[in-house]
Amino acid sequence: MYAVIATGGKQYRVEEGDTLDVERLEADDDGAVSLRPVMLVADDGSVTVDADALAKARVAASVVGERRGEKLTVFTYRNKTGYRRKKGHRQHLTRIRVDAITG
Repeated sequence: MYAVIATGGKQYRVEEGDTLDVERLEADDDGAVSLRPVMLVADDGSVTVDADALAKARVAASVVGERRGEKLTVFTYRNKTGYRRKKGHRQHLTRIRVDAITG
């Protein structure tokens, strides 16, 4: 059984037991997270994409840890003016483990 979820503006294909890094999430005190919206649920060859059925679907995950992503270099340049700016950016990420897929 697998599901396709959307979080942080990206879509992920997840199965039970998977560990993945997503953009920072606010978790409960016990570290539990419910990932919504669920875009698709597939189980033994049957695929569910019906909006009413997916409204009841749920992907439960637990937070494993937090970290920062790789550093990205942002370079801004304007032609013929001598304008150059170099900045760096590191995205805050949350590492989660998918515990259960229902739906």
